[in-house]
Amino acid sequence: MNVYVASSWRNERQPEVVAALVRADHTVYDFRHPAPGNNGFHWSDIDPEWKGWSAERYRDLLRHPVAERGFGFDMDALHWCDACVLVMPCGRSAHLELGWCAGRGKPTVILLSDGEPELMYKIATHVCVSLDEVVRALSPELQGVAA
Repeated sequence: MNVYVASSWRNERQPEVVAALVRADHTVYDFRHPAPGNNGFHWSDIDPEWKGWSAERYRDLLRHPVAERGFGFDMDALHWCDACVLVMPCGRSAHLELGWCAGRGKPTVILLSDGEPELMYKIATHVCVSLDEVVRALSPELQGVAA
């Protein structure tokens, strides 16, 4: 299965999830390494002072070639994937990615972390509390079975 792993750059579990899914014979899109020799999109590649941008500056720089290229990698991978795994904790982009996949009818899996509950996670096909559960949720025998 082709799996899109959605998470945060700050999430220390993300590489472990990618590795476990690869070991389970899935092909995985890793936003930290979207292509050979590519270390993923960073706003700081556009401007080291990106955290101080106004809303107008941010909107304008969404059209910057570096942002367009990063977005292209992620959107191409969302179209390509068969399923999406959201690894908590994460932020807005990862939630949009999982929501996009859910809206397309693709299987979606959330790997929870301790923290604030979220009612809308009921949208996901599977809500898991361990990496083993995530791997099982993506196994061929469980496809189409919500948990």
